[in-house]
Amino acid sequence: MTTSVLNIRLVGVALFLSAFLSGCTVTHTAKDKSERSKNHNYLATEAFYHALVTKDEEQQIDIANLNLFMTRMPKGGDIHHHFSGTIYVETYLDWVAKKGWFINSCDLTIAKTTAEVKQPCSAFTIDELRNNFERYRKLLTLWSDKDFSNHYHEQPAPDTNFFSTFGYFDPISNQYPNEGMTIIKNRAIAENVAYIETMYEPTGLKYRDWMNESTQQDFTKRLRATTSQAEVDTVLTELTELFTQQASFSAGVDHFVARVKAAHHNIDNEHFTMRYQTFTVRVQNPVQVYLELLSGFAATSQSPLLVGVNIVAPENHHVSMRDYTLHMRMYHYLSRRYPGVNRALHAGELTLGMVRPEGLLFHIEQAIDIAGAQRIGHGIDIPYETNALSIIEKMKRGIAVEINLTSNEFILGVAGKAHPYLIYQEFGVPMVISTDDSGVSRNNLTNEYVLLASRYQPSYAQLKEYVYNSIKFSFMSEPDKQQVIKRIDKQFLKFEADVADWVLQNQ
Repeated sequence: MTTSVLNIRLVGVALFLSAFLSGCTVTHTAKDKSERSKNHNYLATEAFYHALVTKDEEQQIDIANLNLFMTRMPKGGDIHHHFSGTIYVETYLDWVAKKGWFINSCDLTIAKTTAEVKQPCSAFTIDELRNNFERYRKLLTLWSDKDFSNHYHEQPAPDTNFFSTFGYFDPISNQYPNEGMTIIKNRAIAENVAYIETMYEPTGLKYRDWMNESTQQDFTKRLRATTSQAEVDTVLTELTELFTQQASFSAGVDHFVARVKAAHHNIDNEHFTMRYQTFTVRVQNPVQVYLELLSGFAATSQSPLLVGVNIVAPENHHVSMRDYTLHMRMYHYLSRRYPGVNRALHAGELTLGMVRPEGLLFHIEQAIDIAGAQRIGHGIDIPYETNALSIIEKMKRGIAVEINLTSNEFILGVAGKAHPYLIYQEFGVPMVISTDDSGVSRNNLTNEYVLLASRYQPSYAQLKEYVYNSIKFSFMSEPDKQQVIKRIDKQFLKFEADVADWVLQNQ
């Protein structure tokens, strides 16, 4: 859309507002004038947004002005958000330099000492790496999704590229947690995001502290041989007693809670709130998965900063697929033991061709019906699930789906009219818009809203609904929710007043 076309549409918006205002009943009270002004500003913003997402004669949408609009629009919260995947590579390299660590010249991994790097490779300092621009750019492509699609280079499959990035920055990602949270907070405030609910890290407890490999393998065999919830419960009860009777288990949980509290220092203020999920990694053996879940539920029940327990890692991994139902039954067991702990689950991050067709039939359903998920992360395989319509009916009653457009396109190749956003929208399933791993994707929440608006043209009322959903379906306490909602109410009043003024000044 050219500037002249946009100006013509702005004139139309202004004329519409003038007609609306001239038709209003004359009122005299300050309250009535205030309500009329708010309604006027809302209509101006709605009409302006509609002009931005209306395609021109070349079927194009005004992306530049849409970016301007979305950057300034209040966006509520980002509640499908991974801490380590949100920090940009450049920050991780700053931290590597601060630690005095090195980069292996051959594979571009982190080396804590020069002794770790064997000939013919060498240990680069971060300054040396940055001065070797070709190698520095190569590192960016390995530690993030940068340049994956815009030029040819040797590269793995997209999903492998995405998930492999975590292995590169994992050694440094937990070294400066409060600094990382502060970066996330300041970036959120700058793009008018009021709340982050981030998946921070697992509790850090390891089964090896309490059992040898033979015992672990025996429990693993027993768990994988179960065929019912009752059988799973029997084995998990034994494991629970084995772990929790150890004083070091409680000490480990307390230590994790203290780490979260330290990471949170000076994060909340009048502009911003952050809360945390812990998680397990689903590609591990079942004993370690259960220990991370058990300790995660225990920690979350103790700390107001910890608000939920999740499960992460590639859902199409052979271990994830083999143990999926077992994992859901672990959640079911723990939800009875810790009924107050919230559960958001990655489920249905799959599409046709990634796994055998029968692997697409039940993941979202089991996340809801067995694990008791209160939110579904991704939910991409919904068209293929056996009981898709009954799942949708359940979700309509209050189970939100977290929409991650950028990562869904990159990892799964699902975008545009192939994305089940359209299904969820048509059937009235509550949705929230989120970033997933904005550091890996080199993205932000504003861009997710730009993608949403440019691809699907939801109404302005729907946009605002998604913004408020991000708080409504968050796991914050109710008093915290109300406080953040009041903050967003004020932000929208100002935003809509600013848009209305701009429209009238540029007619």
